Amino acid sequence: MKPSIPKGTRDFSACEMARRNYIFDTIRSVFSLFGYQPIETPAMENLSTLMGKYGEEGDKLLFKILNSGNFLNGVDRSLTETENVGKLTSQICEKGLRYDLTVPFARFVVQHRNELQFPFKRYQIQPVWRADRPQKGRYREFYQCDADVIGSDSLLNEIELLQMVDEVFARLGIRITIKLNNRKILAGIAEIIGAPDKLIDITVAIDKIDKIGLDNVKAELTERGLGTDAIEALTPILAISGTPAERLAALRTLLAQSETGTKGVDELEYIIAESDRLGLRAELELDVSLARGLNYYTGAIIEVKAKDVAIGSITGGGRYDNLTGVFGMPGISGVGISFGADRIYDVLNTLDLYPASMLRGSKILFLNLGRAEAAASASFVKAMRQAGIAAEIYPDAAKMKKQMSYADNRAIPFVAIVGEQELAENKLTLKNMQTGQQSLLTIDEAIASLLS
Repeated sequence: MKPSIPKGTRDFSACEMARRNYIFDTIRSVFSLFGYQPIETPAMENLSTLMGKYGEEGDKLLFKILNSGNFLNGVDRSLTETENVGKLTSQICEKGLRYDLTVPFARFVVQHRNELQFPFKRYQIQPVWRADRPQKGRYREFYQCDADVIGSDSLLNEIELLQMVDEVFARLGIRITIKLNNRKILAGIAEIIGAPDKLIDITVAIDKIDKIGLDNVKAELTERGLGTDAIEALTPILAISGTPAERLAALRTLLAQSETGTKGVDELEYIIAESDRLGLRAELELDVSLARGLNYYTGAIIEVKAKDVAIGSITGGGRYDNLTGVFGMPGISGVGISFGADRIYDVLNTLDLYPASMLRGSKILFLNLGRAEAAASASFVKAMRQAGIAAEIYPDAAKMKKQMSYADNRAIPFVAIVGEQELAENKLTLKNMQTGQQSLLTIDEAIASLLS
């Protein structure tokens, strides 16, 4: 049988892993720089933790794990005949693979609340699984890189997250636009156009404005039961343009009669003003149509787009007021962001932004010219590794051409040759694979040369 892997999953070669680890290491180093602490949660959670947290569609996309042993023991066999999948699953599966990092984090906070110091700043870089239909850019197994602050209402957290986003993408060399909105502004808009009960319908529709255009958004709003007057009142709001300050001023006027909307404007004004004062390399944009999973967010909403590659959001996040409420610990506010590692990987590949040095493994390969020569080389390799130089020895006394080709194909920049002359003088010949230059050196001289 031909070996294969499940659809929606991927193998990663050494080169691909070097690239992915470059992304993860960059994000991780920035998380640590800003004082976030790492945690991990299990790949599987109890289904009672996961079910009902992602809506009906989300529940369908959970990968469920069969109970150990005789999982059919004690099961109502009539369920298999009636094809009552939901009830059957509840009897044979108690666990499932995590769907995201947010619900497990909420469970973690509640379970460990007596051990945590609030506000708690955590980051988590782990894979998640979704039983989705695989397609380009959508996988069944993928990584999320999340950072959250829990137990603080301060808008300083939002400002810090924007700085963190700015720093990560500056280090990666990706030019970005950071889009901002506020859930309270969206609630205020629904209120002033006379459709507060249609908030979800309004935001689900306007969130598509970049993809389908204003006319199609209006048509969808009509289908969702919004009246002509409300749609006409909404149109000039969606047409607000200008700098963030100009858009805020226009919104403040339009939302003057809405206390909730005005509060949203106040919050955004502070976040933007402080971010400008501290300085961001990224472009900051206020986007009134930005909604991002409205049911989830309660304050600021953040979305990041790459400027030079046509791809969806590469980072997103926002403020939520009741992360832990579903686990019996209400009233804990938090704010967080999630970097889309797989999309960032696609952007870096498209723009070829990886540093050349990142793809190299060993810096030097010692050729194997026989037992005595290999023994001497092994001692030199040990000395180089102790000096922090990635070094290896070719394991077999093969033809020199084959060994040199191996170094060339691996893009190892230096080769060391220890033959009869070198053995007699306790030296090595160091060859630069790019220039072809060779030098007879002691091990200390070779180490100094490579470190320089």
